[in-house]
Amino acid sequence: MELALVIAVVAIALAFDYTNGFHDAANAIATSVSTRALTPRVALAMAAVMNFLGAFLGTEVAETVGKGIINIPEGRHGLVVVIAALVGAITWNLITWYFGLPSSSSHALIGGLVGAGIASASVVLWSGILDKVVIPMVLSPAIGFLGAFALMTAILWIFRSRNPGRTTRGFRLSQSLSAAAMALGHGLQDAQKTMGVIFLALLTTGHVDPDDGIPTWVKIAAATAISLGTYSGGWRIMRTLGRRIIHLDPARGFASEAIASTVLYVMAIGLHAPVSTTHTITSAVMGTGATKRLSAVRWGVAKGIVMAWVLTIPAAGLVAAGVYGIAHLILE
Repeated sequence: MELALVIAVVAIALAFDYTNGFHDAANAIATSVSTRALTPRVALAMAAVMNFLGAFLGTEVAETVGKGIINIPEGRHGLVVVIAALVGAITWNLITWYFGLPSSSSHALIGGLVGAGIASASVVLWSGILDKVVIPMVLSPAIGFLGAFALMTAILWIFRSRNPGRTTRGFRLSQSLSAAAMALGHGLQDAQKTMGVIFLALLTTGHVDPDDGIPTWVKIAAATAISLGTYSGGWRIMRTLGRRIIHLDPARGFASEAIASTVLYVMAIGLHAPVSTTHTITSAVMGTGATKRLSAVRWGVAKGIVMAWVLTIPAAGLVAAGVYGIAHLILE
């Protein structure tokens, strides 16, 4: 039974990774597609490849998720906790995908872990959550908004007397690079979160030790699942991010992606923090839009997005707690 549960956890974790990919595909390519810098299928293929490569850039975020959120009980009990956390995260991903809301898969996973941890009376590492989740969760959108606003302001000043048509073509080409950087950062951040959950499951059953690194097969499996999910595309969210918040031009698309990808790299490699790619790029898009005028941003749409952000951790946590209650009765 324990081996069967380990296999089930790995399968569900990879299913979450897949939903993460198609849910967050818009993060990397929505701005490039909406400005016609890339065609949708070319953009998705590029994002899938860069997601795969990004998953191998480090394991710092995976270690934070695997060791810094909750202390999982050993054996079958711990595996049930992980299953409940994953189901909670997947459920919230599917709900927000259906309504086209760019919520955070990362925070859904963390909410699922916390909810299942509380329901199972496991030790929740609140200090680690504050340092590695809550503070970066607040900082990354703020930095994304302000950084994109500042960069776009600089671009407008630098190119104020240049030929508009030539400038637009130049930024459309530059967006190919900034979109690739964003996709690489998404793989660096989000594939590692699934690695961390699988590592948790292996830890509870003694297949790995706490001081071990992430096994190579786990890295390959997580990278493959998220890249396949990304190639499947998340068209509902792409429309929200690329068109409904603000009408983007190539320069604003480039500025949004450049700042958002920089935030992802710094948070992952420098601070080991599992931040939301969704929150970061959405805030950056709003920041570039605000350089036109504040009314250019559709704040009604933005309000709905922010509400989804606020609800993500508690909603995924509640679903995970309910799933744990059912799974505990059946499997334990």
